[in-house]
Amino acid sequence: MTDTLLLLVSDYGLLVISLATLLSCFALPMPSSLMMMAGGAFAAAGDLVLWQVCLGAFAGAVLGDQGGYLLARYRGGERLWAWLRRRPASARLLTQAEALLARRGGWAVYLTRWLFSPLGPYVNLIAGATRMPWRRFLLADLAGEATWVAVYVTLGYVFGTQIEELSDTLGNVIGALTAGMVTLLLGRALWAQRRATR
Repeated sequence: MTDTLLLLVSDYGLLVISLATLLSCFALPMPSSLMMMAGGAFAAAGDLVLWQVCLGAFAGAVLGDQGGYLLARYRGGERLWAWLRRRPASARLLTQAEALLARRGGWAVYLTRWLFSPLGPYVNLIAGATRMPWRRFLLADLAGEATWVAVYVTLGYVFGTQIEELSDTLGNVIGALTAGMVTLLLGRALWAQRRATR
């Protein structure tokens, strides 16, 4: 499958990279990081232009994030949030999630663009549904996506001959970091809930 994806990047270049980063923001299983690294490798070989690879990946990612945020904000996110709030089991956790996003929302958005990227699509929806200020979301999103694109395209540019191995290693590291963060957050929420019921 990796060979097919690399062939798509070599044949269709920027369009495929932009589309992959856009669709990954809607939690679709797209190997967008691998495609950005492939774009960097092709730029190092002279087959693509580096700044165009970066711009294409960045534009796709930002459009995808903004789409998720706006859909949740204006097309049903509030109704879903209201329904979940009426359920006693989830009301307290949702209140805590809203408070956390209000206090550290910019950092949550920034870090889930690149370091905890599997959580990114869901943070987009939570930010939109809880009506996080759009300007704050946008600024954190732009900074986070710029970091994501810069890291992966540069890795592909520098380590172009080993992008498959590098992609596997980074995927494992990011997966472990994300799982660890989710475990910590759930543990913290359960601890707080346990203390509140005492």
